Amino acid sequence: MAYTTINKSSDYFNTKLWTGNGSTQSITGVGFQPDFLWFKNRDETQWHQIYDVIRGIGSTSYYLSSNTTNAEASTTNSLTGVSSDGFSLGNNTGVNGSADNIVAWNWLADNTTGSSNTDGSITSTVSANTTAGFSIVSYTGNATAGATVGHGLGVAPKMVIVKTLAQTNNWTVYHESIGATKHLHLNTADAESTATNTFNDTAPTSSVFTLGSGTETNASGNMIAYCFAEIPGYSKFGSYTGNGNADGPFIYTGFKPAFVIYKNIDTGYYWKLIDNKTNTGNGNEGAYTHPNTTDYVNSSSLYDDFYSNGFKIRNTNVTGNGSGLNYIYMAFGQSLVGSNNVPCTAR
Repeated sequence: MAYTTINKSSDYFNTKLWTGNGSTQSITGVGFQPDFLWFKNRDETQWHQIYDVIRGIGSTSYYLSSNTTNAEASTTNSLTGVSSDGFSLGNNTGVNGSADNIVAWNWLADNTTGSSNTDGSITSTVSANTTAGFSIVSYTGNATAGATVGHGLGVAPKMVIVKTLAQTNNWTVYHESIGATKHLHLNTADAESTATNTFNDTAPTSSVFTLGSGTETNASGNMIAYCFAEIPGYSKFGSYTGNGNADGPFIYTGFKPAFVIYKNIDTGYYWKLIDNKTNTGNGNEGAYTHPNTTDYVNSSSLYDDFYSNGFKIRNTNVTGNGSGLNYIYMAFGQSLVGSNNVPCTAR
């Protein structure tokens, strides 16, 4: 049985569902003031919208979209503010389309717009939550190989997602399971690729991550990075191999998943994102989205099971279970047992 220092995982990550009204509304029930918010309209082919507290949330907010290389954009009618238990919305269809079903995945950093971090050769602005292993990192690239950036986690992150703000570059992903000599792109279906100019073939340390000279991670301009460290019983970052069978692989996480993203790293297949509030799974209809596309899918065959200590792939689709193919994943969930010794209920 897994133990964790986090007694209530929903104090740090939570999925929120609501129905849009095409006007303005306040959404509550998140359980904390979110610092990183990822929105998707589940009924229409709207772009993903990703916000964070460092780049700015308020009467004018700034978003990125995981399905495109586009630069950061500003908006006055989408996410218009955050509160101690949720957020407020304008009439933007992507987050509040009339009668549309919407989802937001929410993470807590440190509820500030960040503080200066001088651990790296490039000074960064960091909003970090070391308890939950998550930080938002803003920095200005210098196009110099070997430059380092402080991430504020105190332990080496297992996954780092980087995006330029003013340029049309890919979202570049470091994942420990493929190492720093390779990377993935969140906005494409591409397999893993090798390039020394992204993370300079250097794994992150407990204080910094390292950059190559390429524009995807170290453009001469403003950059944003989302860094994730592993917290036993709360988050897990790993890999698995598909078996091409409807009785697919079981992936042990040590907790009941609430949110999972996985990706085939060998061939060009989509990323897949599932959560425990839209994916009923376990023999029933499953709902999911692809971070690299604008769709949202409800399927009676392409579902995944969530269990008290991990998840299981229940289909033969190459996106998640090609025979002999390799996959990476990130997962957040409900603690099995924290210091309050409250067990998770198996699903």
